[in-house]
Amino acid sequence: MSTVRCVTTLPLVISRSTLSSRAAQALIDAAEAHAATLGLAIVTVVVDESGVLKAVRRMDGAPLVALGAAQKKALTAVGFGMPTGKPWHDFIKDDPILMNGAPSLPEFTLLGGGFPLKVDGVLVGALGISGGHYSHDEACARAALSAVGFHA
Repeated sequence: MSTVRCVTTLPLVISRSTLSSRAAQALIDAAEAHAATLGLAIVTVVVDESGVLKAVRRMDGAPLVALGAAQKKALTAVGFGMPTGKPWHDFIKDDPILMNGAPSLPEFTLLGGGFPLKVDGVLVGALGISGGHYSHDEACARAALSAVGFHA
């Protein structure tokens, strides 16, 4: 039997930071509280740093399509590390290839309401909200981020 000896200096294992389940639930609670003040019923999706679903909740009366939209917003935000909506539009608007190509990516949306979640500059997850006009979705997300201690 032979033994293989690793002589590389590259790391073979990496450690990652991720959002806690408690933080995910706190984000959902805060988003829903703000949505109630606007008279909205929303869906809130929270994913971890790899885009894996961490928590999701659909308020009574939230549009059925909001579930898929909220998940796409969260995945877009975590996948690229930037919010959906105006930041994405501004990023691609002057580049025809990106403007036409980005929306064809699976699980991608330009619609506002997706925000990356960072702690000390490290991506730990993302939040996606849908149920109203994208500006209302963004307002609910910003309220949730602020309530839990994240920056928009």
